[in-house]
Amino acid sequence: MIALNGITKNYGKRALLEEASFQLNPGEKVGLVGPNGAGKSTIFRLIVGEEKADGGEVNVPKRLSLGYFRQDAGESSERSVLDEAIARCGSLGELHHEIEELEAAMSDPERADEMDALVERYGDVQGEYQQRGGYELVARTREVLHGLGFKDAQIDGAMSELSGGWRMRVAIAQVLIGEPEVLLLDEPTNHLDIESIVWLESYLRASPAAILMTSHDRDFMDRIVTRIVDIDGGAVASHTGGYAAYEEAREMRDKQGDAAFARQQAMLKKEERFIERFEKNAAKASQVQSRVKKLEKIERLEPAKKRVMVPFEMKTPPRSGNDVAMLKGVNKAYGEHSIYSDFDLEVKRGERWCVMGVNGAGKTTLLKMIAGVIQADSGDVRLGASLKMGYFAQSALEVLDPNLTVYGQIDHAFPTATTPSKRSLLGCFDFPGDDIEKPIRVLSGGEKSRLVLAQMLFDPPNFLVLDEPTNHLDLATKEMLIKSLENFEGTMIFVSHDRTFLRGMANRVLDLSGGGEGVARKPLIYGGTYEQWVESTGHEAPGVWH
Repeated sequence: MIALNGITKNYGKRALLEEASFQLNPGEKVGLVGPNGAGKSTIFRLIVGEEKADGGEVNVPKRLSLGYFRQDAGESSERSVLDEAIARCGSLGELHHEIEELEAAMSDPERADEMDALVERYGDVQGEYQQRGGYELVARTREVLHGLGFKDAQIDGAMSELSGGWRMRVAIAQVLIGEPEVLLLDEPTNHLDIESIVWLESYLRASPAAILMTSHDRDFMDRIVTRIVDIDGGAVASHTGGYAAYEEAREMRDKQGDAAFARQQAMLKKEERFIERFEKNAAKASQVQSRVKKLEKIERLEPAKKRVMVPFEMKTPPRSGNDVAMLKGVNKAYGEHSIYSDFDLEVKRGERWCVMGVNGAGKTTLLKMIAGVIQADSGDVRLGASLKMGYFAQSALEVLDPNLTVYGQIDHAFPTATTPSKRSLLGCFDFPGDDIEKPIRVLSGGEKSRLVLAQMLFDPPNFLVLDEPTNHLDLATKEMLIKSLENFEGTMIFVSHDRTFLRGMANRVLDLSGGGEGVARKPLIYGGTYEQWVESTGHEAPGVWH
C-alpha cells in the first residue's frame, strides 16, 4: 500500500534517515517508535508529500485516501464545531457543503437562469454523496465528537469558544469521520483525557483503515498495533507484535548483542596478545602473519545501542505530620454549576491518591483548592503540620525563565549544589550533553514539563500535588519518572490520564463520579490501588468499561 524504499533524509550535516525502508500494508496497524528527533514526524511528512527524500523512493498510490493528524491545533473559526469537523474531514465533507450551497442557490430567485445547471450538478453531487454514506455523516460526526468528550452544547457552539486542546480534539475528529483508507496519527492522545483515550482505542481497533501512529501512551499503543517500526540512528527496524513484545525483543537483542560484542572483544585481545608476544619470534612468524590477516578481515561489532533512562535518586523529604490535607464540608460552584457539595476528604501521610472523574467533575478544581490556588466557596480546607508542598500544573511552566538556559534554570534555583549533581539531575530528565545549554524559550512543551519536574524533585517536597504530570512526556521519561517516584516517602494526590502512571503510583482512588458510571453522584473514596479499583468497578475510567 505505502512503501518507503532506501530513504535517505538529511538536515544540514545530520543524516536523519539512512537507506531506511518499510511498508504499510492494507488494514495493518503499526506503531512508530524512537527517541525524540529520530525522524518519526519526518516519516509522516514524507508520506503526505510535505517533504522530499534526499534519496530513495516513497510510493503512495495516487487514489489512496489519507487522514493525517499532527500536533498543531486547528484554527479558530466562527463555524460551529459540527460544521468545522465536517468541512475539514476530506472529500466527503466537501460534498456535504457543496450540497448545502447548491440547495441555497436553487432556492435563490436571482439565480433562476442557472437552474438547469444547478439541478444537474446537484443530482451528480447528491448521487456520489449518498453512495459514500454521506447522509449518515452528521450522525457519525456527532458520535465521534461525543466519544472525544464533547457535549451537545459544545458541538453546536462556535469553534472560537474552544481552547487549543479542544480544537486538537476537533482535528482528530476531522481525520476519523472522513474514514480514509490510511490514518497517520502523530501523538493523538496528547490532549485527551482517559475516557476519550479508551474510546479512541476501541474506535481504532474496529477501524478497517491501515494505521501508522506514534504515541507516548504504551497502553494505547499496545492495544492497537500489531507491529512496531523502530527508528534510531537513521536505521529502521520492524518488530512483529505490540509495544510490550517489542520491548522484550529489544531487551533480548541487546543482551545478545552485548554478549557477542564481549566474546569478540575477548577473542581480539587474545589474538592481539599472541601477536605482541611473538611478533619478533622468527619461528612463529607465519602464525603471526596469519593472525594479523585474520584480524584485518574480521568485521568489528559495535556495542548494542541503548537509550537508558536512569531513575533519579531522590533525597528523602522531611517527614510530615500524619494528617496531610483535610477537607470538611467543602462547597464549590462555578455560576449555577455545583462542582462540590458538602465534600469531605482526608489525606494521610504516605497515601497516593489518584483523582478520577469525567470532564467537569472537578479534578483540577480539587487540586487547586488543596494547593491554595483557588478558595472553596464554603467549608474548610486545611493542610497539616510540617508540610512542604510541590504543585505541578501546566501553569507551573511559567516558573521557568525564558532568558535562562536549561542548566541556568537549575543553577539559579540551587546555587550551592554541586555541578555534577545538577548535570546528573538533568541527564535523568533527558537533557544529555549539550542539551543543557538550550535556551528555555526554544524548548517544547514536553521539555519544559521535564525541566519543571526536575527542579521540583531535586530537593523534593513531602507532599506532591500533580495535575497531569506526564503530559507530553515520552515513554522512556514516563518510565523514569515512575521508577524515581516508586520509593518516594512523602504523600501524593494527582490527576493523570496515563494508565501506566496510575498503576505505578496510586494506592488510593477518589472517584468523583461515585463508582465509575460517569454520573455525578456522591464521590466514592476507594481504599485500594488503581488496579483494584478497575477490578472492583469494571471501569478503567468513569463510564468506560474495562
